[in-house]
Amino acid sequence: MIQAQKIAILEAFDNARTAQPRLPALEIAERLAISEGELQAARLGREVSTLPLAPHELAEHFSLLGQVKALTRSRLAVLEQQGDYPALSGGSHTGLLLDPGGLDLRLLYTHWHWACLIRDLIPQQDGRETWRWSVQVFDRHGRAIHKCFALENPLPPAWAALAALGNTDSPAFTQLAPRSQRPLPSVPSLAGEWGAMRDVHQFFALLQRHRLERIEANRLMEGRYTRALPVQALETALQHASQRALPLMLFVASPGCVQIRTGTLPAPQRARGWLNLLGEQFTLHLNDSAIDQVWQVNKPNRDGGVTSIEAFDAEGSLALQLYAQRQEGRAERREWRQLLDELGRCQEVA
Repeated sequence: MIQAQKIAILEAFDNARTAQPRLPALEIAERLAISEGELQAARLGREVSTLPLAPHELAEHFSLLGQVKALTRSRLAVLEQQGDYPALSGGSHTGLLLDPGGLDLRLLYTHWHWACLIRDLIPQQDGRETWRWSVQVFDRHGRAIHKCFALENPLPPAWAALAALGNTDSPAFTQLAPRSQRPLPSVPSLAGEWGAMRDVHQFFALLQRHRLERIEANRLMEGRYTRALPVQALETALQHASQRALPLMLFVASPGCVQIRTGTLPAPQRARGWLNLLGEQFTLHLNDSAIDQVWQVNKPNRDGGVTSIEAFDAEGSLALQLYAQRQEGRAERREWRQLLDELGRCQEVA
């Protein structure tokens, strides 16, 4: 980034934050037609510092950060949860933060490009200003992979330890190319391989083996293992699950992180065109007006199969997945399958 660009970005950022102190950085970046990563990189040497750690080394620090707000976004959904990160497990390519019902994440390190520590000055209701600390990770296109915001005061020592590691090394980002559209491929063996699955996690290998996008696989298996649903079926499913206190698993994925929230749901509320779940320890914000397709997807396993509802945007990117809460080794909840059957009958009537 040349100095003139940096100065222009900083001036625009300062002006935007002066006018609206709580305006999200992503919205400022969108106004400037740059990525969020580029915006934050322009702030290096002021409120932002680069964290020169390998992805798994950084993730090892997460459990030391105390109470945080953890945030992951897809293109149309934002999941925020409060809690403590569990201890990290996994390997050099994939990290596991396993805490069903709490902060439960899958980290895909190959997409992690730049991590930074940020201190934002945030106004409080009493007129004072306080520093909000966060760790934020971006991919090579400057898209946010995961963010965590400190909630404790005073801060746990791990935050100062990260700050001591920070430097002003600037990342290099590349332009994100539009997703290419192609005719639906022919995969004659797909149905047989799909039906032979005994574990849900085999699905990712199935996609990679045939170089398929998830939405392409759904289309190819329509009428066998998948079923297209009306877009409004997603809101209906959330409403019914809330009314019946049916615990669901909400999956929101960025390019390098999957964040999962498990439990019962509050009643969906609509505000500013978005559909929102506002819980005590979590929020889900969903731009459902931009959802292009919704699918019901069944994946065989040793326990009789599991079924999800999957929402996609117009580019075919996965926005949100819903599963019923389930323990390994147990069959899928009867109440969830009943809800899915009801959605199917509503579709037939329509």
